[in-house]
Amino acid sequence: MRARLKDVAAKAGVATNTASTILNRRSNSWASKETAARVFKAAEELGYKPSRAALGLRLGSFKTVGLIIGDFHNPFYTSFADFMEWHLKERGYDLVIEHTRNDFDHEAHCLESILDRQIDAVAYFVSDLQRHIDFLEKAKRSSKKVVGLTGPSPEGKTFPFDAVEMHFTDGMNKAVDHLVGLGHKKFAFLCAVAKGQKAGDRPRLFYEFLEGKGIPREQVGFIECTSDLASARDRFGEFLDANKGDHPTALIAINDLSAIGAMRAAYERGIRIPEDLSVVGVDNIPLGDFLHRRLSTIEQNLDLLAKAAVDIIIKRLESDDSGSEPISSKYFARFVDKDTTAAVPAIN
Repeated sequence: MRARLKDVAAKAGVATNTASTILNRRSNSWASKETAARVFKAAEELGYKPSRAALGLRLGSFKTVGLIIGDFHNPFYTSFADFMEWHLKERGYDLVIEHTRNDFDHEAHCLESILDRQIDAVAYFVSDLQRHIDFLEKAKRSSKKVVGLTGPSPEGKTFPFDAVEMHFTDGMNKAVDHLVGLGHKKFAFLCAVAKGQKAGDRPRLFYEFLEGKGIPREQVGFIECTSDLASARDRFGEFLDANKGDHPTALIAINDLSAIGAMRAAYERGIRIPEDLSVVGVDNIPLGDFLHRRLSTIEQNLDLLAKAAVDIIIKRLESDDSGSEPISSKYFARFVDKDTTAAVPAIN
């Protein structure tokens, strides 16, 4: 049975209020050093720990931050959470994690419930800003700080919240320039979306992006899948079957996990990587370096991203600038060429 405060007080021979004042190190304690030592010794012997919830309510801080991630199965998210936990630990804070399971309905539940937890701030990956306005307003009313991990803000606009912006344009430019330089003229884009999410304007943006590189729209395939390996394998496999003998020579996937699933589909059809198909992912997860061919990728530095999010949170929690303009830290992805790109096959 867990020891209670009154158990500690009885063992130390003091009143319960006195024990509480000593254990919580309140400045108004008049207890002697001998009495305080007796109370701490009793607490240690009984294995007593003050209620963190009660302490948090009294101090106005739980020294805990919430993080909402999309997918435990994707090393991108778990690696980010690991880095964030370390940076928070260095600042004296703990981390609790909510998992949306790549499902928009469950994401709404996570956004709602995390504000009721005993936390001081929330960091989360922004999947759809318009869907999150109510959450951001509720967080503001609750005085909980929010940092969004998101893509770049729309031109000429700023986010209505603190943000760590992840910019992919330069990395994507370098990746496509690299592939075009290798002679590739027929591309595919594998886009993973959460359950309940739509691809939105991603197809148009990708078509326009490649058109700007001299690749006409009819030479670009867009494949949509869900955010798991099997879906990426199956949807890309179906695409390859529908374009047998005339498949793209270059594939860009929205993340490394999708790229790995697509590589499996190619392997099952006798399509060699990179000899027949060049593949580029996004994220640079460690797993990519342990495939039979190291996965070329557009890298995000997760350690820097996590530290940026923590820096913003701590600044908001430990300084009196809550009414200032939103803070935005920008980080730029880079293309890392490894073993899954090669010159376009001569037969194409």
